[in-house]
Amino acid sequence: MGACLGVCSLLSCASCLCGSAPCILCGCCPSSRNSTISRLAFTFLLFLGVLVAIIMLSPGVESQLYKLPWVCEGAPSTLGVQGHVDCGSLLGHRAVYRVCFALAAFFFFFTLLMICVKNSKDPRAAIQNGFWFFKFLLLLGITVGAFYIPDGSFTNVWFYFGVVGSFLFILIQLILLIDFAHSWNQRWLWKAEERDSRCWYAGLFFFTFLFYGIAIAAIALMYNYYTHSEGCVEGKVFISLNLIFCICVSIVAVLPKIQELQPNSGLLQASVITAYTMFITWLALSNIPDERCNPNLPVTNTTSLESPEIYTTQWWDAPSIVGLIIFFLCTIFISIRSSDNKHVNSLMQTEESPSMLEGQQQQVEGQAYDNEQDGVSYSYSFFHFCLFLASLYIMMTLTNWYRPNDITRKMVSTWTAVWVKICASWAGLFLYLWTLVAPLLLPNRDFS
Repeated sequence: MGACLGVCSLLSCASCLCGSAPCILCGCCPSSRNSTISRLAFTFLLFLGVLVAIIMLSPGVESQLYKLPWVCEGAPSTLGVQGHVDCGSLLGHRAVYRVCFALAAFFFFFTLLMICVKNSKDPRAAIQNGFWFFKFLLLLGITVGAFYIPDGSFTNVWFYFGVVGSFLFILIQLILLIDFAHSWNQRWLWKAEERDSRCWYAGLFFFTFLFYGIAIAAIALMYNYYTHSEGCVEGKVFISLNLIFCICVSIVAVLPKIQELQPNSGLLQASVITAYTMFITWLALSNIPDERCNPNLPVTNTTSLESPEIYTTQWWDAPSIVGLIIFFLCTIFISIRSSDNKHVNSLMQTEESPSMLEGQQQQVEGQAYDNEQDGVSYSYSFFHFCLFLASLYIMMTLTNWYRPNDITRKMVSTWTAVWVKICASWAGLFLYLWTLVAPLLLPNRDFS
């Protein structure tokens, strides 16, 4: 009897793994929409791959792996059996590139597969929202296969794919940040007017002052650590230009004409964008390939006795750690977000905030349900494309945006990474400026 119950339990688990997302997660998210749970499940697969990459990049793992007999070439032999695995390809930046290549290939496959899915009645919607066990096996198989890719020019070519994808993902981060800042300011102003309380105004003032304070402190620190009285001209120009641009957009945000067309525009949004711009500037300065102007560069030791046949991997610096945290927050936000702005939803191809009636329906049913029978609430294809870009961005973040050098066998910083980040910061400021002046320049269009 117990054996029969055990078999039934295993069959139930197997059906859940091959079934829909609500079947897997309804115990944790009893009142969630099917669309949200599926996105969280795909995000979990992304985070799982990131965790594997982090473990392979961790200091000390390589030395411990070489201690295992029968595994690595050059490891201690046991009973005359030698290892035949090049453990260098399993660790460091080479492993990160291959794991992230597998993640990118996995999500790009789904990007193509889910093009033009209109509702959950489409057979492909069942693949999107179910068969998680087979998806995991597919991702595992691609990852294993990626480690058989010969070195050659793979890492150098994939580096430039990562640069382009990371640039686009930074722009997506900025779009989400602009939308978040607008929604935050609008809701707090509405609460202040509805409850006739000045506490909400005080909160807006406090956070505006906080973000501007963070930005000013960042500027001072960057001038102190990344510039010198002689030299470091590029760093001085980048910091000064972004400072001027941030002052300009802050002034535009409070102009009377802008306030008339956009009453919810204010300094809170400008302060958030200013702080994030300074963060991107910091990331750019941390990749300047000049030891005099970049304290984050690893110290080069020309008398090192390291083997020239292996790469040396630099463990993360502070910019990479902060970038990793922002990556996690942004990716989760992509998975659960629902904007009040229809133009942002149109741009990001995501759903609008759930209505009050839908919320009541959730409370009555008390379980996860399919909310896409009449039409999908987000673009399946675009969501996977965002995760595809996120895979490339995390690859660059975990390797500090360094490029592998086949001659010196080291990871080196390049001006390519610097210019990509600086251009991304300028594009973000221009995008925010456009949200301010668009109603003024295009009066016949609805920007409410």
